[in-house]
Amino acid sequence: MGVPALFRWLQKKYPKIVIPVVEEVPRRITDENGVSREVPIDISQANPNRAEYDNLYLDMNAIVHPCTHPEGRPPPRTEEEMMRAIFAYTERIVAMIRPRKLLFMAVDGVAPRAKMNQQRSRRFRSAQEANEKQLLREEGKADLIARGVELKEEEEEAAWDSNQITPGTPFMSSLAAALRYWAVERLNNDPGWKDIKIIISDASVPGEEYVANQGISRDSVWLLGHQMRTLRLNLKRSRTSS
Repeated sequence: MGVPALFRWLQKKYPKIVIPVVEEVPRRITDENGVSREVPIDISQANPNRAEYDNLYLDMNAIVHPCTHPEGRPPPRTEEEMMRAIFAYTERIVAMIRPRKLLFMAVDGVAPRAKMNQQRSRRFRSAQEANEKQLLREEGKADLIARGVELKEEEEEAAWDSNQITPGTPFMSSLAAALRYWAVERLNNDPGWKDIKIIISDASVPGEEYVANQGISRDSVWLLGHQMRTLRLNLKRSRTSS
């Protein structure tokens, strides 16, 4: 569980902690046949942010959620499209940070009992709210039809249930297998990845991402997560290990 408003407080108290990231954009070239293609970013080159990092730790749930049910744009239609979006997002982060030694991808495992209870109540509530919205929509359509209003027939697609991002579901098993396949593909086909050690802590590992990576040694580190718990607990670990 996160710490409400902690990041906003940090940003207000220490405004210099938020700095823009220089992101290299893939180039497009046209070959002799007039076919345009994209040249991938060479992450073996120096970091454009003028800083080098040994290790990159990713809270994969912070990547999986926006890729599977994004806000402001249509969601992926198939599980394959979801996986491709996750790979593209992760590659973009790696290209920005360019870790030289380790890429640690941690997916939330089974949470402690107290949090499981909190998650259950929250997910039951979200499911109930979704059902209530659907009932209101159907009642509105029935009311319009009763008034003689002609409605266009819309092909409704079943909404993807984000509760599948839970340890033990078939989706999480597919995600773990897909991440392993993608990691091997990157190591074999991208020269910039050949010297990076990749560790995948999938949903079968007990504990959440900030607990799962507690035993990993590190030098210079970049942490990415969508909750302040990741920063808070890893800062605590940094103090105790120094």
